Amino acid sequence: MKNALLRMHAAVLLWGFTGILGRAISLDAPVLVWYRMLLTAAFMAVILTFRKQWVRIRRRDMRRLVLIGCLIGLHWVAFYGSVKFANASVALICLSTASIFVSLLDPLVNRSRYDLRELLLGMLAIVGVYLIYRFQSFYGKGIAYGIVAAVLSAVFTVLNKRIAGKYPVRPMVFYEMAAGWVLISLILAVLLVSGLEGLLLSPDNTTGSLLLTPLPADWLWLAVLSLCCTVWAQSLALSALKRLSAFTVTLSVNMEPVYGILLAFVFFRENKELHPGFFIGMALICLSVVLQMLRLIRFHPPKR
Repeated sequence: MKNALLRMHAAVLLWGFTGILGRAISLDAPVLVWYRMLLTAAFMAVILTFRKQWVRIRRRDMRRLVLIGCLIGLHWVAFYGSVKFANASVALICLSTASIFVSLLDPLVNRSRYDLRELLLGMLAIVGVYLIYRFQSFYGKGIAYGIVAAVLSAVFTVLNKRIAGKYPVRPMVFYEMAAGWVLISLILAVLLVSGLEGLLLSPDNTTGSLLLTPLPADWLWLAVLSLCCTVWAQSLALSALKRLSAFTVTLSVNMEPVYGILLAFVFFRENKELHPGFFIGMALICLSVVLQMLRLIRFHPPKR
């Protein structure tokens, strides 16, 4: 059990590095995501072939995987857009509202009743986001991207619940990454041909055009992002899932923004970029997540 918990937190720590790497990589958000999904799909294909883990997937389920993969691609573009237009701390704290959006969207998709307490927790998180915007208004576009990323994360999480468990995870991830890569490729192609690539430029891009070829240092960070923060982190999480309860896993994953923000403070000194109001808003968002976890403990106590 102890080793499983260590593996789970190692996976969450690796996921926490994604925002840091997004800031370190010089590519604009959509191009960064294009390379991440391509490399992740390639690494996953090698693993599946080497271990002979390919499985046949029903056509209906394949369509759902394609949809989820497209949503993941758009989610990553929004998340890295938030990192580029604000910073990793703002992007991660906005992303932490995803669990609240899941609680709001799940009853709608699964046709169940809304819980008044969950709605109130959602309002508390929204107030936290408003306070972050109020005191960090110069990060307005980055905050908007962060909320879009959180909503998209909630949507594909709810959709994933309907297909999770039907197939091994690795083939599902491969098809999702491949589908997302195709979508991002089409979006980039259309914008480049139409001359609208300026819509995708990050504020630190002074060239006036998309940088399509990574710098030498970018290749290293892209490899780390794809292999370590996606493929390896997922393998650690999968092995931990065999021993840990769903509650423990959920609680561990909620630590991702905490790890990511602490890493951003260490590597980029982002704490010096943030107004005290940011920390008030962050406290409200974290409070909403903690209260939601306490509700899970009450109604679904962890197994001993």
